[in-house]
Amino acid sequence: MPITLPSPEASPPVRIKRRAVSGVFLLDKPLGISSNAALQRVRYLFQALKAGHTGTLDPLASGLLPVCLGQATRFSGVVLEAPKTYQAQLRLGYTSSTGDAEGVIEPGRPYEGDALQVQQVLQGFVGAQQQAPPMHSALKHQGQPLYRYARAGIEIDRPTRTIRVYALQQLAWHGEELTVSLQVSKGTYIRVLAQDIGAALGCGAYLSALRRTASGPYHVGQALTLEQLAQCTLEQRDACLLPADTLLQEIPAIALQAHAARSLAHGQCVPLPEWAPHQIGAALAKPESVDASAETQTLRLYAPDHRFLGLGVWNAGVLRPSRLMPE
Repeated sequence: MPITLPSPEASPPVRIKRRAVSGVFLLDKPLGISSNAALQRVRYLFQALKAGHTGTLDPLASGLLPVCLGQATRFSGVVLEAPKTYQAQLRLGYTSSTGDAEGVIEPGRPYEGDALQVQQVLQGFVGAQQQAPPMHSALKHQGQPLYRYARAGIEIDRPTRTIRVYALQQLAWHGEELTVSLQVSKGTYIRVLAQDIGAALGCGAYLSALRRTASGPYHVGQALTLEQLAQCTLEQRDACLLPADTLLQEIPAIALQAHAARSLAHGQCVPLPEWAPHQIGAALAKPESVDASAETQTLRLYAPDHRFLGLGVWNAGVLRPSRLMPE
């Protein structure tokens, strides 16, 4: 009597056992997938219980996407707020309905200036400025993302927000293609900036390619692709993880005595002697990064054995626990 085997489609999906793994994985996100899809792939490969990223990249953008696993997600907001560095390609002489290559492309006018004029225009965008979010974005209005209104042909008034361009430099210019490097604050829409640069040049422009090269303390040169990660064993993947406190390198640090570390772990405040602010930085951070006269200061906390404890807030001679690692 013949035996009928179930078809592969009828087989139940394989369930993996999730682990309480913690750390920061630096992913070089490929083109064509969302940040959330990339995040879920990383989480699957690490078999992690918990994961989150530190700043969305559009499907048309590639580059650095720091992924926090486990307890590192407690501190992901620090890098989310940090400046980001990009390499962007602008197509001059055209406009896009979305500001990037996904939109309806219309011809503008050829750029007839020279490279010096390009650099002068770029320098005019360095500094603080107001920027209105684009209609084709995931920001919500009355519970619905703006892109849904845009697809329905509805324009919504969007309040401007203050953004900052820390650096903007021309890397290459060949005909219609202008390549720039830029460092910007959180919440900056590069495609809006591309449109504004095109308007300032008098020819129109849209963002044709974007790659994130740095985010906070991390650089894309440290990152691995999904393909590289998939080829690693689980042990090799774990070895790629950076400690959670690498997210916090800009925050001054202090090494606590054992009794103080225990008190903070139990949610208790710890009084510090007056010399404590001068010891902050002498322990584990650069002294010049510490403002000893500040009334309130967030600190990175370590046990006597240099084990990372979490964050605390120093105020008026008292150290209070803020966000701690579990014991």
